[in-house]
Amino acid sequence: MLCSTTVLRGKTVTCFHSIKDDVTNAGATVVDREVVVDGNVITSRKPDDLPAFVGAIMDALRKG
Repeated sequence: MLCSTTVLRGKTVTCFHSIKDDVTNAGATVVDREVVVDGNVITSRKPDDLPAFVGAIMDALRKG
């Protein structure tokens, strides 16, 4: 979904390998990490990364 917007432009993110080209074409820098927080955009790669992803969301909500 984010690839269809301008939200990723200039952001550093991570994603599932099969959409890496789409994310790059949307203007993001893709890194291979379980979770990446860049401003208000929080991304992860795959279901195995869910604990780190949820942790990052909880941290962001606490800072709210």
